[in-house]
Amino acid sequence: MSIAFRFEHVYKRFRSVEALVDFTLQAEEGTVVGLLGENGAGKTTAIRILLGLLRPDAGRSEVLGLDSQRHSRTIRQRVGYVSERPALYEWMTVEQLGWFASGFYDVPYLPRFRELIRQFDVPLGKRIRELSRGQRARVVLALALAHEPPLLVLDEPTAGLDAMARRDFLESVVEVAAAGRTVLLSSHLIDDVERVADVVAILRSGRLVLVERVEELKRSVREVTVTLRDGQSEVPLPGKIIQAVRQDRQWRTLLRDVNDEQLRRWQSEVSVADVSVRVPSLEEVFLAYMETKETADVAEKSDGE
Repeated sequence: MSIAFRFEHVYKRFRSVEALVDFTLQAEEGTVVGLLGENGAGKTTAIRILLGLLRPDAGRSEVLGLDSQRHSRTIRQRVGYVSERPALYEWMTVEQLGWFASGFYDVPYLPRFRELIRQFDVPLGKRIRELSRGQRARVVLALALAHEPPLLVLDEPTAGLDAMARRDFLESVVEVAAAGRTVLLSSHLIDDVERVADVVAILRSGRLVLVERVEELKRSVREVTVTLRDGQSEVPLPGKIIQAVRQDRQWRTLLRDVNDEQLRRWQSEVSVADVSVRVPSLEEVFLAYMETKETADVAEKSDGE
């Protein structure tokens, strides 16, 4: 399959702050990539570099085979982009806004925009300032999709939305992905990413600490809680320890690169008071990587592999 976008060893510094360090990430066409990180982790910087809105200090990026710096205008015409705080002309009606946006594209934009607005159940004749937050979010998504871009880039798109509006927005994103488009979703809301992403990339302080398919994470990561017998100080564990928290005789660990069969064999061999095993949520995996001191194991697997 073709690569929809890629970053290659991108580095960006703002004065004393390293915003991105050796940032390398790529996505195959038709993949939904969730870029997770706390506020200030470097997510928006990465997106701005990808779209050619910001120049990296080192490294390069490309979209649909086009270099981000040399072909930034063409890229922005071919990509659908939703920012965290989109600027809309409040006095315009929804239809007027679609007509205005259609002037930036050479494709039949307005008919598709009207179709999406009706699909999203937003009144065409209503002024932007009269819309709810959820309706505004759907208008912005329609603006980003009306030229039928092969890549949709979403930068914190559900920030400020209530639970119902977030759900409706994400359902629309799922439909976009089902149509075979590539989606790059940047968010600090782990539940949003877990609902729609095929691949998750976790950023911490500008550094990638994990790139993995969501299904592979669920297959290979387990939370194992061990209660030691009196006199025991430790017990050998299978796989790789992401995080370990010890309290008295209880040892709670997050392990990766293990499967249920390995854990069953391990449980039959160890002598401990009690063992419990469960599949952690993506939020628990994310928090473990945020809290661990180890950041050297960067981008353990490139997405799509």
